[in-house]
Amino acid sequence: MIRVLIADDHPVVRQGLRTFLDLQEDITVVGEAADGAQAVELAGELAPDVLLLDLKMPVLDGLGALARLSGALPRVIVLTSVSDRSDVGPAMRAGASGFLYKDVDPNALVQAVRAVHGGQVLLAPEAAEAMLAGANGSPPALGPVPLTEREREVLALIAAGHSNREIARSLSVAEKTVKTHVSNVLMKLGVQDRTQAALYAVRHGLA
Repeated sequence: MIRVLIADDHPVVRQGLRTFLDLQEDITVVGEAADGAQAVELAGELAPDVLLLDLKMPVLDGLGALARLSGALPRVIVLTSVSDRSDVGPAMRAGASGFLYKDVDPNALVQAVRAVHGGQVLLAPEAAEAMLAGANGSPPALGPVPLTEREREVLALIAAGHSNREIARSLSVAEKTVKTHVSNVLMKLGVQDRTQAALYAVRHGLA
């Protein structure tokens, strides 16, 4: 069972999410939080697998909760109605594994919970565009990508959400070798982490 904690300051939203998620055979909602501080507290007490986290909440907002949850157990999906794309980058850098909007199709949300629980990174298309836009609000230039054939293979597997161990198994190489390839990919693409590399791969047809 995938144990889910819901953090949202609107009771109707929490109830709607709980009702739908509890219908799934492999998902159970273990708790609800009405603000960011309560979300952090319950995450420590209940040890959920996935936390659905709103950004705009009283006492402590979603970004503040993410900062306090750094290194803690749950994988976090930001689920927000806020259309400000400037929140996407900070949320992902703070440790979120997903960024979706509240108008997401319910079945797509269920799939997102399963995907993030399985180790993948998942963003709404608008959120992915915001991550790729950069600080000046424009997409990165296309241009040639100086990756070797093996590095392109590694990048494609990163974009598919695979861990270093899974990549090593898929390519029949040592995990240490994969780590070296990943470091080279990040450096050559000029990105800071695997999430940004994956988004780059999708945007530029390298996935």
